[in-house]
Amino acid sequence: MNRNQSGFTLIEIAIVLVIIGLLLGGVLKGQELINSARVKSLANDFKNIPVFVYGYQDRFRSLPGDDARLATNVTGGTPCAPAAAGLCVIGNGVIEGSWNATTTASETFVFWQHVRLANLAPGSTDTTAVEYLPINASGGVIGIQGGTAVVANSPILDTNGVAIRGSYIICSAGILGKFVKQLDLQMDDGNTETGSMMAALNTGYAIGDSAIATASIDDATSYTVCLGV
Repeated sequence: MNRNQSGFTLIEIAIVLVIIGLLLGGVLKGQELINSARVKSLANDFKNIPVFVYGYQDRFRSLPGDDARLATNVTGGTPCAPAAAGLCVIGNGVIEGSWNATTTASETFVFWQHVRLANLAPGSTDTTAVEYLPINASGGVIGIQGGTAVVANSPILDTNGVAIRGSYIICSAGILGKFVKQLDLQMDDGNTETGSMMAALNTGYAIGDSAIATASIDDATSYTVCLGV
């Protein structure tokens, strides 16, 4: 008795496997492109902020946030207040305060308003707005502060417990480890514990956190990355 048998031929199975392979390859490639775009965006933050500083200096011969002629140079600018050593001493050539300051008592906080009023950077000029502080592609806060040799004022310390070096320190929080490693490889020496770019755990964005070596960076953990320029 003849029986009609149905099923896939080897050729049909091979075709299906090829299609699945192409789909998986496309998904992986797409994810790779997304990750590359994320790292590029994070890197651009570190590159653009010095441009804001030097652009303001070239135009007004003062530092944003520390401008003693603010009322003359930009309309509607808010000077830091109240005056306080280490936070707000206007005109001394230092952008004072911590990079993650959240009040107008720090020059680092009003910095963003000054560069925006000077049309050097995008964003709100209202210091009370929820969206005032800039965020990175991962949703973490971005900030800048003056360089310091004082360990207690440094946002991150190297393997020897020494403050990160640079005239200005730019920090960006909430960055996944897999992006941290790519950033350091792209912008520094590939070691997140040394050099001009270092990473520390997001522990409330504390001052004086110790840098973590690349081998100890976990891909799924968030870090704060700081760059001295």
